[in-house]
Amino acid sequence: MLTAVLRFITKTLAIAEMEVRKLRHDPTELITRAVQPALWLLVFGQVFSRVHAIPTGNLSYIDFLTPGILAQSVLFVAIFNGISIIWERDLGVVHKFLVSPTPRTALVLGKSVSAGVRALSQAIFIYALALALGVKMNWSPQALLGVLLLVVLGAALFSTFSLIIACIVKTRERFMGIGQVLTMPLFFASNAIYPTAIMPEWLKWIAHINPLTYEVDGLRALALAGGESMLGLTTDYVVLTAVLALLVLIGGWIYPRIVT
Repeated sequence: MLTAVLRFITKTLAIAEMEVRKLRHDPTELITRAVQPALWLLVFGQVFSRVHAIPTGNLSYIDFLTPGILAQSVLFVAIFNGISIIWERDLGVVHKFLVSPTPRTALVLGKSVSAGVRALSQAIFIYALALALGVKMNWSPQALLGVLLLVVLGAALFSTFSLIIACIVKTRERFMGIGQVLTMPLFFASNAIYPTAIMPEWLKWIAHINPLTYEVDGLRALALAGGESMLGLTTDYVVLTAVLALLVLIGGWIYPRIVT
């Protein structure tokens, strides 16, 4: 049993390492991905900090917003990750994976973990920008480790969701259209830029089944000095891990269908 688990982990990490290696061929992707969160913090955050229209408790609005923009960046990096398997199918790479002895769930999880590694670059950039803007961040090692884990979990979750969509739609054009449709509702139906307390009741229900809400809640509690979790840190980790596990199982089952 232990040998099988170790073999699964080894194969998962091998797939993840292969995916991360692609960044060396196009590192400009990391730079272009940083533009959108910078605009949110430098323009939207600065303007709404002056308005004082959104109740954020003992936090300034720019402090409140920073973890939400970090979660948004993770979402945007991960949600389009699934397009890679459409390219791989067209190049014949997927066929090679499918005839290998690697478990389908290891293939899916490996790609998901690689999305988490990509998202870490966004976290580094946003931490640096937050420092420049005077956001009161929590720099304790435990908090930083917790943020790292949440970033990887969130990116892996949305990357797996993206992969499942790619396996269903099978074409780049349809995938990009659906990806564009999904990102903004996921973002706005969460607590990223305003607290759930001010939402209408129907939107609160949607926010509480939105995994991004739990990621933002955990990031806000860990990343900020004086931040606190409204849902409970344990709940945040359990929900994200459970949803990721479920999506990996679904992805492992549906992954071979990309070639049919």
